[in-house]
Amino acid sequence: MGLATLIQTAIAQPIELDAQRLFITASIGIVISSDDYQWAGDLLRDANIAMARAKAQNQGGYLLFTSSMHNNVTEKMQLEHDLHHAVEMLEDLDSPVANSFLLKYQPIISLCTGKLLGFEALVRWQHPERGIVSPAKFIPLAEETGLIIPFGKWVLWEACRQLQQWQKNYSQTDLTVAVNISGKQFAQPNLILHIQRILQKTGINPQRLKIEMTESVVMDNAESAITVLYQLQELGIQLSVDDFGTGYSSLSYLHRFPINTLKVDKSFVTNMGVNGENCEIVRAVVTLAHSLGLDVVAEGIETEQQLTQLKNLGCEYGQGYLFSKPVDMARATALLNTNFFFNRE
Repeated sequence: MGLATLIQTAIAQPIELDAQRLFITASIGIVISSDDYQWAGDLLRDANIAMARAKAQNQGGYLLFTSSMHNNVTEKMQLEHDLHHAVEMLEDLDSPVANSFLLKYQPIISLCTGKLLGFEALVRWQHPERGIVSPAKFIPLAEETGLIIPFGKWVLWEACRQLQQWQKNYSQTDLTVAVNISGKQFAQPNLILHIQRILQKTGINPQRLKIEMTESVVMDNAESAITVLYQLQELGIQLSVDDFGTGYSSLSYLHRFPINTLKVDKSFVTNMGVNGENCEIVRAVVTLAHSLGLDVVAEGIETEQQLTQLKNLGCEYGQGYLFSKPVDMARATALLNTNFFFNRE
């Protein structure tokens, strides 16, 4: 450990280059040799695993390799292999296929009337051995491996196919379906053509489709994002910023981008407190959105107290377990027949 500290101290010394001072940090992985290691390559492998973990936790730190690190890497590699196989089952995007992915639909409600207005489509992975794999596990892995591109196309197709059915059977309603778009999907040069193809093939009203993206997605390359967002708007699609408040502190992009809706992150709803003592952030978001002519959807509503607070703050729409967890297509259709989640009072 002392040697690692000495190395970091030496590397941390500034370097003069072209009259500028450069500073470098080092993440170090340490492994203790034992009789269990028969090959130098195995030592290097485990040291590299520890180094990667040190870098992820705290750049400029060091970690000692443990067997649990190896187990975690092995599990990740197996999960990645299984994810590749599952995505390969989505070859034919033009027709439904039997696969291990399914969409769940979480209702979006008018907080004033209790009326069901639409759904957010959320993907789930039914692993043949592990059961339901949390999206928090496999979505980042799909992003990392690039599988999010074919996988994301399937999600969009399936959500629009379902919207097509609901639009046909419930033509008297203005039901919407929201679909999340990842950063890598958003950066695809053929994204607009792909969405145009879906709209043409399904015949859905584009105003009933909502595309959701996080702040970081639109801000990572703001200039190109503006072009894509306006192209989506020209198609008639509604645009939402998801998890608002957790990303960039600058709000200037709200004036520049053709956004329809801000979605307040669940963490802010949860932290409002029983007596509403921490409502300032939600109040500020609602006020800002309304001043720009935007709608507000609160995520993660779980209690009657939160519902009352949000209504008092002027938030129009919401979703969360208070109303319904994400449900399958059959249950979502049954909810459409019910239509109202609470009384209008």
